[in-house]
Amino acid sequence: MRETLFKNNFWSTDLTSTAGYDSIIQHLNDGRKNCKEYEDFLKERAIIEEKYGKELINLSRKKPCGQTELNTLKKALEVFKQRIDSVGQSHIQLAQSFREEARKMEDFREKQKLHRKKIELIMEAIHKNRNLQYKKTVESKRLYEQRCRDKDEAEQAVHRSANLVTQKQQEKLFMKLAQTKSTLEDSDRAYQQNVNMLEKIREEWKNEHIKACEFFETQECERISYFRNALWVHVNQLSQECVQSDEKYEEIRRSLEMCNIDKDIEFFVNYRKMGNMPPAPVVYENYYNTSRNATPVRNQAPPPGIGRRGPLPIPTSGPSDPDYATVDGYSLVHH
Repeated sequence: MRETLFKNNFWSTDLTSTAGYDSIIQHLNDGRKNCKEYEDFLKERAIIEEKYGKELINLSRKKPCGQTELNTLKKALEVFKQRIDSVGQSHIQLAQSFREEARKMEDFREKQKLHRKKIELIMEAIHKNRNLQYKKTVESKRLYEQRCRDKDEAEQAVHRSANLVTQKQQEKLFMKLAQTKSTLEDSDRAYQQNVNMLEKIREEWKNEHIKACEFFETQECERISYFRNALWVHVNQLSQECVQSDEKYEEIRRSLEMCNIDKDIEFFVNYRKMGNMPPAPVVYENYYNTSRNATPVRNQAPPPGIGRRGPLPIPTSGPSDPDYATVDGYSLVHH
């Protein structure tokens, strides 16, 4: 069994001192404050996670990301955006989990405060009663000691005036001595009663102090254990989020492994191809050579798709014939 128990280490030799008790209460208040700080930390972290999750979702849904890609890379990008959206959703769920943990911490903290308040009220009452009785005892002791001095002075006066005063004066001295003895007996009795009462209260306070120390120590052990476990749960939640996110990222990696460069190139060619013949070279044409060879060129066969009437007929008249310039009834020269 360990020796460092609250009930063995928070005493004071001063009966009216509450230094040990106050030290425990201060430590418990600090612990409660620490729980509140962690509770606030979780709430702030939840805000961050929720904001991050919403931003991820907005990014994946609204921001274009390779929207004109084709075939296997397009499928991989679709998986990519879907999984990023899922990661955003998981961060929002994580924020909700943090808020739930913060609520549990608040409930635990308030529950401990409520239970502790009962003990504190008992201890406050017994401290007040103890201190009042201690003051009464100290006052009765002071009065008792004063009565003892009064009695001693009365006795000395009687002895000093035994042969120096009249009979009547001596009787007065004896009456005063008797009175001081009676008063002394009363004060002595009151003093003893107050001492006895104080001892009962002291014993009661001592027992209640031990009970309070045991209760407070149990509470502190529970608080440390709960706080430790809360941190453990928080870190596990963060680890689980990382694992889940990595699983989603692994799905993205698997979809990227399915991306085939050759297939995407082939798909694009088949989807958008225009033709397999390049344009003919552009040939230099001399203007004068082209003019001299104009007639022979006209006799050449036209390119495909041009001229539906076929080649021109050969004229039937000679150069000296008036109808030389007439072809099939059409006159090319007018006289």
